Amino acid sequence: MMNAYDKIYLESSRKSLARMCDFVVYDLKYDLEDFFDMFIASSYAKRFEHGESTIVAGQSGVELAYDILDENGKSSLRVEPQYTVNRSKEYWLGWALAYYQWYTSLSFAEIIKYVPIKKILKLYSPYHEMDIRHFVDQMNELYVGAKKETNLKIRRKRLGISQSKLAELTGIPVRTIQQYEQRQKNINKAQVEYLVVLARVLYCRVEDLVEKV
Repeated sequence: MMNAYDKIYLESSRKSLARMCDFVVYDLKYDLEDFFDMFIASSYAKRFEHGESTIVAGQSGVELAYDILDENGKSSLRVEPQYTVNRSKEYWLGWALAYYQWYTSLSFAEIIKYVPIKKILKLYSPYHEMDIRHFVDQMNELYVGAKKETNLKIRRKRLGISQSKLAELTGIPVRTIQQYEQRQKNINKAQVEYLVVLARVLYCRVEDLVEKV
């Protein structure tokens, strides 16, 4: 699996997202779901997802929170951050979610679409006491369970193309397309030529067709 960015930035990115989530809830009094929607809508989400050093390592979670609010036109008076002895469940969520995003290279928008913030918060107990790999396994299970359709099927339906028409346009047997869409075959192990021609016909990139989870 290809991770989202160099591992050298992982620990700082986890601390930054964790502190941001804790700060906006307990110091700025935002609902975490509402704030995360602003984060995803901002330019900072993509920069974070790609491990831009000035974002994941160059600023604190508090600074990141204020930048996101400013970009969304929600300028807020600067307050003195409070640092609690015990880490909150919101802090844990940011810490764990940053790892999951790095590990899978999914966008935050894609993750939250299928596993909402409130559902992730409910994983706090017992997963905050467990190895992060157990959290990843649980998130993968929730993600796949909620995402009923493969990327291939989503792209095909978005263009209004039938399976038989896609087979005709690509030269790939219709049965093979059906097997990819029903997860009977792993599209990640498809012939390179298949992926390239599918991406060309569906007007997307090859990486848009593979399943990251």
